[in-house]
Amino acid sequence: MRARITVGICFAVMASMTMPGHVASGQEEVAPGLKVGDVLDQSNWQLAKDLLPPEVLEHYQRGEYRNRIAVYPSDPPHWDADFEAATKENAEYLDVDDRGTIIDKRTGQQPPHYYGIPFPTIDANDPKGGAKAVWNQFVNYWNVGNARYHGYIVMISPTGPDRSTVQDVYFLYYDGQAAKLTPPANPLNLSMQYLAVAEQPADLNGTAALTWRYRDPGKRDSVWAYVPAMRRVRAVSPANRSDGFLGSDVSQDDGHFFDGKPEDFSWKMIGYRDALRFADPVSMAGYMPVPPAKGGGWMILIEPDLPTVGYRTPGWKGLAWAPTDPVLVKHRLLLVEGVPHDKYYLYGRLELWMDPDTWLGAWNRKFGWNGELIATYQISGTRNHPAGPPEAREWLWNGALVYQCVENFKSQRASCAGFRPYPGAEFVRRVPLSPSLFDSQTLNRFGK
Repeated sequence: MRARITVGICFAVMASMTMPGHVASGQEEVAPGLKVGDVLDQSNWQLAKDLLPPEVLEHYQRGEYRNRIAVYPSDPPHWDADFEAATKENAEYLDVDDRGTIIDKRTGQQPPHYYGIPFPTIDANDPKGGAKAVWNQFVNYWNVGNARYHGYIVMISPTGPDRSTVQDVYFLYYDGQAAKLTPPANPLNLSMQYLAVAEQPADLNGTAALTWRYRDPGKRDSVWAYVPAMRRVRAVSPANRSDGFLGSDVSQDDGHFFDGKPEDFSWKMIGYRDALRFADPVSMAGYMPVPPAKGGGWMILIEPDLPTVGYRTPGWKGLAWAPTDPVLVKHRLLLVEGVPHDKYYLYGRLELWMDPDTWLGAWNRKFGWNGELIATYQISGTRNHPAGPPEAREWLWNGALVYQCVENFKSQRASCAGFRPYPGAEFVRRVPLSPSLFDSQTLNRFGK
């Protein structure tokens, strides 16, 4: 049985790596009567009534969630020096057009490559602010680089897990990355390519899915699937990206937080508000080592491997998908609303809460076409950490845990992703990948 590593021990381990200004005194008040170091639970839930989505707050009221309040780091986020330089230039020259595509104001055309945060400052009254915020969270995420990891999705009832899947996953990004990791040629004008091959359970083993996303705002994704029983590669419709992936409640448009094509939605600003969000306690406590990965890239999820959710936490009495190891941190979040153009999209409205300093998502609330709340995607935040020697410093979002959970309120179930399928499973970013890996004509080589 895997040993339980407590959050307290994690903080002790990280203390020697804490940087100046990274941790506050522990006495900060986040709301009247609620301060850093307190635990939000059934006894004091009402103190956070203006800081959480109502459906999440109800979990504390019913004793189903319980989390400690931690401090949000006081030092600003960092990016690679060339990424920060590009961000400053973007602030002067970039805009979005009426369709929601990033354009260069000097030419009126889409830039050939996105690099740096496109819109570092967004006014609450900017009518284009919603689309700008969505693009910021995309380019920020892409900057962590090409990815290879074993994805793990667990479908959970209120009392325990029902089913799980494990996929071998690859992402290649054509935007957001430094030149050394970006493919030198992009003849198809792609934004990204994604490949997932199912390893578990046995009835899904060898099932493979491949997606190409185009930079052209009017061109739909190309999607292919290989099903072992058919022994054929088939092109499939990209219109079902809002549906659950492999029977879960996590959709392809969820991804890291929101992974739909921005131009497929109409966006508007809701505004800024102070709010609580889940966060990785180890990452919040101080800078972590970011070790190099074998074959290139950086390991972005390192030991300790925390239980993270209720059903993996000994003695837990709340919901099986409750975030047990993540902490709650208070910060000013930006809220935007997205309405899909496709009337057959599963959700009629999305409400995205994201951090305008780090551009990491916190809450993705999904409403039906009748306005009823259907699901909420709950995400743990982290901080970016230094990698490599000072003379060649890189910065990557890193942590000891990932909590990504879509709670389906209609079905009273949830699907969680992000934590390891087994101890020591690798999560590698900025890994060198070849576009030939994502060839639709040879997708069946990944099948069984």
